[in-house]
Amino acid sequence: MKITVIYGDGIGKEIIPCALKVLDQVCKGRIKYEIVEAGYGAYAKLGTNLPEETIEAIRRYKICLAGPMQTPLDKKEFKSTIVAIRKMFDLYANIRPAKSFSNISLRDLDLIIVRENTEDLYSGIEWRLGDYAFTLRVISKEKSLKVAEKAFELAKMRRGKVTVVTKSNIMRETCGLFKQAAFEVARQYPDVCVEEVLVDAMSMKLIKEPDKYDVLLCPNLFGDILSDEVAGLVGSLGILPSANIGDEYALFQPVHGTAPDIAGKGIANPTAAILSAKMLLEYIGMIKEAKKIENAIEKVFSKRLFTRDLGGSLTTEKFTEKVIKFLEQ
Repeated sequence: MKITVIYGDGIGKEIIPCALKVLDQVCKGRIKYEIVEAGYGAYAKLGTNLPEETIEAIRRYKICLAGPMQTPLDKKEFKSTIVAIRKMFDLYANIRPAKSFSNISLRDLDLIIVRENTEDLYSGIEWRLGDYAFTLRVISKEKSLKVAEKAFELAKMRRGKVTVVTKSNIMRETCGLFKQAAFEVARQYPDVCVEEVLVDAMSMKLIKEPDKYDVLLCPNLFGDILSDEVAGLVGSLGILPSANIGDEYALFQPVHGTAPDIAGKGIANPTAAILSAKMLLEYIGMIKEAKKIENAIEKVFSKRLFTRDLGGSLTTEKFTEKVIKFLEQ
């Protein structure tokens, strides 16, 4: 089969090639790639951050592995590339697993954040009136039902618990609708336990007792923030992968950003990119190969072989070589 690959910006150009090396090793040539451009680098070179050939490649192959893409803060006309892709291909569910590895995690946890991916305060609808600024929070029942179904399907295959994260005591209409949709879907899954936790309480509970949670179902903004919190618990943003899932298309991408301060130095942690590739394999049904990747990374960490963000000295390439070595074994 063939997939689309976007290196993206910053360290994306270093970590995505490493993920491809791991895929090549474990898949033995069964996956081919079309490499295309997107992000700020594409904008500077081509005048657009999302070229038509990139859109067509995603449309053609339906599955994409992507690196982080920069959104410059000083260019108001520049809109987030990944948000544009999510909306264009209706990638309504962002799935972010957070699992502890040996020797690096602050807490023992194994949970998944399922985040609505196209609405909420990321609607992009903002305006100013004099000295006041406004943004429009959009929550639809359609997208809430669809992302809730993804969460309950995952929970059914795991430990059977969904925690709906809202602020429904304050945002009674928007969070109220999200909660209503989640509990409507819950009726179809009688064997899955469901609860609601307010987002401020959730941020505290994740620090104190993360092992009590299985699948967190969140609106867009809350899911974005809480996933960075659990990244800290498992050790680093550099190890957290994600999947952007729709009905027809899927894009897999590290949670972290472009890290311009270390880009080009060869010291970035490629784990999140490699684990994003692992999620891609799970999506296409290559479960055995995906498990091999996870096991290889666990073995690397168990030997205390780390990149600099985790207190080690391995370069991006050397870390990848270690992962491939354990894959070969």
